[in-house]
Amino acid sequence: MSLFRKIFGLKPDESDEDVKSGDRGKYMPEIKLPIDEKFTINFKGNGGKFLYCENLNEVYLNLQNIIEENNWDDAETLILDQNIKDKFKNCQLKSTIKISDATIFLTTCENLIANDGSLLISSKQIFEKKLPELPTNFVVFATTSQIVENIGEGLRGIKSKNRQKIPTNITTIKHFKSNDEKDFLSYGSSAKNLYLLLLEDL
Repeated sequence: MSLFRKIFGLKPDESDEDVKSGDRGKYMPEIKLPIDEKFTINFKGNGGKFLYCENLNEVYLNLQNIIEENNWDDAETLILDQNIKDKFKNCQLKSTIKISDATIFLTTCENLIANDGSLLISSKQIFEKKLPELPTNFVVFATTSQIVENIGEGLRGIKSKNRQKIPTNITTIKHFKSNDEKDFLSYGSSAKNLYLLLLEDL
């Protein structure tokens, strides 16, 4: 065993890739995960449900599976974004414009934030509504190209894409647990039962 391995307590056959970041010495550099993998790990850690889709047909199939799994066949769906309405028009969703009637909120987001597994949204998706006003059950459609490292990168992206008029009501959703699973860490925030339909577009 080399002196280096004795100092840092690594077993002879352990490579850096096999050692979890939490098991490494505090002065060892963190293992750099690919951005999509980092997002997935943090998103699931927040309680989100993740469905990877290779094409739009898989997106529609997974949406149908979500509806069947939760017995939402007769549930009404709130869709505020016209682009999402157009994209899912053939999914035979029972849509409503009244928030109080809706069981599901189907939307997209601005970005997926890798370093904390949150979703960055704005008035383009939720208009001027506050998160607690919206249904508890979120189904979010997003693409892999929307994954960014941190909120700062996401905000810069919003600014550069919307030079004429920057969206308002920019916020993040980070707690994805149903009401009976809330804990003190999510107290004061709007926890959502969230499914992410992530389409590969890179």
